[in-house]
Amino acid sequence: MSVFAIADLHLSLGGDKPMDVFPGWEGYLEKLRENWLALVGEADTVVIPGDISWGKSLRGSLADFRFLQQLPGRKILLKGNHDYFWSTKNKMDTFLQEEGLSSLTILHNNSVVADGLRICGSRGWALDASLEEDRKILSREVGRLRLSLDYPAQGYEDTAVFLHYPPLFGSATCPEMLSLLGEYGVKRVFYGHIHGAGAAYAWQGPYQGTDYRLVSCDYLKFSPMRIR
Repeated sequence: MSVFAIADLHLSLGGDKPMDVFPGWEGYLEKLRENWLALVGEADTVVIPGDISWGKSLRGSLADFRFLQQLPGRKILLKGNHDYFWSTKNKMDTFLQEEGLSSLTILHNNSVVADGLRICGSRGWALDASLEEDRKILSREVGRLRLSLDYPAQGYEDTAVFLHYPPLFGSATCPEMLSLLGEYGVKRVFYGHIHGAGAAYAWQGPYQGTDYRLVSCDYLKFSPMRIR
């Protein structure tokens, strides 16, 4: 078994927001499918840290969920800033069960163990959170990550954290998120959200004892990254 990661799929099979209009995304859906099939087996796990579907509701995202269901492996879904379908975990779990989407698992205030790896995560928030409302959202996201890291789990050897927003970018950092990662001794963090030319400023490698990796779809050339 292996664990992979790939963020920012931006699926729109049931909507009208195709990503093919953006440079570098031409034909990306078929590229993603081909690369996924070549790498991922049924016993593997793929973590998707945010921006999964453009659907504005669970029902509106159903075609995108079915696309993922048809691909091999277990998929762990984490909220991104464009995942407008996101609801309570209970409502999402119920919807996935009712629709027979058995390979999709929601990561929200919990953790999941796959192949000895404890998978924790939170959406995170923008680094320029200077407004009071942004500070509230950031505080909530830090709290969600703490809940995930504290969630009871057994049978794991190490932990990886998945975020949608990066906790550092260029020379900017999120002290609250970095402090929490240091408090729990997290050694590996995977994040998305950064696209195109922005990848040149994405932090890749060690920072204060934690290794950071960008796993956004276009950065990975639409190919899931094996992380374990």
